[in-house]
Amino acid sequence: MLTRKFLFRLFDAAYMQRWNDQIRPVELTELDKQAHKMVVAYVLGKYEERTAGWSWAALIESGLFEYLQRLVLTDLKPQVFYKIKEDPVRYQELNDWVYSELEDMIAPLGAPFCDRFRSYLSAREEPAHQRVVKAAHFFATKWEFEIIRRANPLGHEMERISARLEHQQEQYYDLVGLRDLELYPKLRAFVDLCGLLRFQLRWSHVHRIPKTSVLGHMLIVAMLSYLFSLEIGACERRAVNNYFTGLFHDLPEALTRDIISPVKHSVRGLNSLIKTYEREEMQEKVYPLIPEAWHAQLRLFTEDEFRSVVYLDGQQVYCSSDVISARYNQDQYNPRDGEMIKGIDDLAAYMEAQLARDNGIGSPELTRARRSIKKKYGKTSIAGIDFGQLYASL
Repeated sequence: MLTRKFLFRLFDAAYMQRWNDQIRPVELTELDKQAHKMVVAYVLGKYEERTAGWSWAALIESGLFEYLQRLVLTDLKPQVFYKIKEDPVRYQELNDWVYSELEDMIAPLGAPFCDRFRSYLSAREEPAHQRVVKAAHFFATKWEFEIIRRANPLGHEMERISARLEHQQEQYYDLVGLRDLELYPKLRAFVDLCGLLRFQLRWSHVHRIPKTSVLGHMLIVAMLSYLFSLEIGACERRAVNNYFTGLFHDLPEALTRDIISPVKHSVRGLNSLIKTYEREEMQEKVYPLIPEAWHAQLRLFTEDEFRSVVYLDGQQVYCSSDVISARYNQDQYNPRDGEMIKGIDDLAAYMEAQLARDNGIGSPELTRARRSIKKKYGKTSIAGIDFGQLYASL
């Protein structure tokens, strides 16, 4: 089982301020940047998925490994990091230290996962999935920079930073998706729409430290969904579906804003009405921005996202995660553990409230939320994950 230390370490990126040596009109954190990066990686990956040897799981893990690496190297400015990277010996020494800092926390994920992480840290070449993640990294950084540049029109570093980002991104222009993001306003608008979730704060009516955005929360849910999928021995397709459902499950909130649970459940039928409205808004404003061939998959990730599902003869069939584990844990059934993702969504909310308490925020709302969530999952097991034991450890 994932340890308490590891679970809370994932939130460290919410404290990490980006561009803090520049005038910033909005707060930009590492957690939000990494989340936006993986949205871009999904878009780029859709163009590459038919190439030989493509693996969505490998793309997910490249993003996850880079995230973990960044958690340790929090104080290194990008310029310093890339300078070290030019020296293979020094860079390997740095990555060996990164692994040593995380080894105890990731050990429960098993030797194969740890070996893949070490291989990522020591790799000299960039396979296709890693190139996609790197391209997404530079795109998301450039997206942030455009905000910074507007606030610093006369900044002495602006031209140098712009030239460096252009040079870095040009290395990946062989990727069709990256070129299309530059060429087609609709596709770019989809990425921009997802990016707006960086500025929607969760628990916006309550003071918290650290603050977390809707998009940052989505990445936390995505990463935990994937890691728990590994823990229960999920097939690759199941693990991938769980990750991207976590990453996109709150996308409709870009259109409706974050509506807290007490409001959703305050009036009978209101939650159902909100869901209907979200579907209509997605149909009208989101699906037209992306190729039609992607629509069915995005619907899987954003509609009925908390229901477990498999595909039998091309038709959706809802069933429990326990049934999936027993009968349908194979790629051919395209399974997705909606109820496990719901459990992780609530777990992330609990940890957000717990972190606020640990940081001295004694809000009654956060206290009630922690107690309510912990009570809800006190004796619950989903897909083999003992949530009761998990909460006891927290």
